[in-house]
Amino acid sequence: MSQRVRLGVNIDHVATIRNARGVSYPDPARAAVVALEAGADGITAHLREDRRHISDADIENLAAMLRERGRPLNLEMAVTSEMLEIALKHRPHAVCLVPERREERTTEGGLDVLGGHNWITPFVEKLSANGSRVSLFIGADPAQIEAATRTGAAVVELHTGAYCDAARDGQTEEAEKLLVGLRAGATQAASLGLEVHAGHGIDYETVAPIAAIPEVAELNIGHFLVGEAIFVGLADAVTEMRARIDAARAGA
Repeated sequence: MSQRVRLGVNIDHVATIRNARGVSYPDPARAAVVALEAGADGITAHLREDRRHISDADIENLAAMLRERGRPLNLEMAVTSEMLEIALKHRPHAVCLVPERREERTTEGGLDVLGGHNWITPFVEKLSANGSRVSLFIGADPAQIEAATRTGAAVVELHTGAYCDAARDGQTEEAEKLLVGLRAGATQAASLGLEVHAGHGIDYETVAPIAAIPEVAELNIGHFLVGEAIFVGLADAVTEMRARIDAARAGA
């Protein structure tokens, strides 16, 4: 029987909606509870340097609430001293190191682990020693995957955004090419002893081919689920995504 794929729900954009009015609702912590009750295995939140959505108070509340429930928080963060201090303070179950530029709308591309090895490795060491499981958000590039093993990180999260964009835009050949690359990257990473996660841009139409990759242990999905929640509610959106993930893995 195929291993069940964990689902991490990213609640960043619940905070985006809240911040648009500068009020206290909708509450990302409440969204986290709804997502967990609907079938999510954990919660992901990205504390950006400009605090455009998730706030420091959100991380504090989420860390405490999830710890009480025995459920994991995956903190996405840039590789900066400020973010390191915050992560060391709250000790989330997992930390995913991501590239970050203030002018971008969302995370574009993967972390350059090969070029930034000497800068990234000390972060991995400090976070791991503090009890967090460290993941590196990277493209499915053989050199980047190999470099990830030399940082001491336990996990790589493969950037699925380009594949999802191509699939949605009807670029069938390009999408298939990118999917082949993701499959090869997952195989390589697993062979090197890394746990494989995947995320970015995943929706109902693109989740099955990614969930069917045998080495993928976890998917992190956020923007689509929060958007779909406007029409069907967050619980139903998460339940449907959970069902599609399970069906894809069962048929793999």
